[in-house]
Amino acid sequence: MWLSPALLLLILPGYSIAAKITGPTTVNGSEQGSLTVQCAYGSGWETYLKWWCQGADWNYCNILVKTNGSEKEVKKNRVSIRDNQKNHMFTVTMENLKRDDADSYWCGIERPGIDLGVKVQVTINPGTQTAVPEWTTTTASLAFTAAATQKTSSPLTGSLLSSTHFLFLFLLELPLLLSMLGTVLWVNRPQRRS
Repeated sequence: MWLSPALLLLILPGYSIAAKITGPTTVNGSEQGSLTVQCAYGSGWETYLKWWCQGADWNYCNILVKTNGSEKEVKKNRVSIRDNQKNHMFTVTMENLKRDDADSYWCGIERPGIDLGVKVQVTINPGTQTAVPEWTTTTASLAFTAAATQKTSSPLTGSLLSSTHFLFLFLLELPLLLSMLGTVLWVNRPQRRS
């Protein structure tokens, strides 16, 4: 029956059975200094591209730097990223910090469908202190369920009802799925014989 592949195409993009990414909730740095953020991920994500994005809104954040799938360091302007695939961790370094670098950032993993990400708040202090991450780790687990919070303005935190993906799922995908199911049932209904 062709309904199963059609349903899988509609439902599966953006979902994973046990995807995780963790990182510090807050990192402090000093003006003109540097800071380092380490984000960990689960097994199976080694060769996926990792990225560092700036902005409070996940949908509109600016990707500052992205890995190339290897363990080589990639540097763009004042930001570098290196993936340690053996230890399932990638490291982001921001150098020559400025006051306006204080913002919300995201550690992320690029994948088909919806990317994975965890929010990191960066604060910049005047002076010459070293960067100190607060390791109250946030775990972002996505499960194979329509209730999983996805890449929205608050993809891994916040209310499910405010999730753009949740609204998209129930306002567009669910009616489409139901109409497809109704069409299949109507076409395959038993025919009366005269």
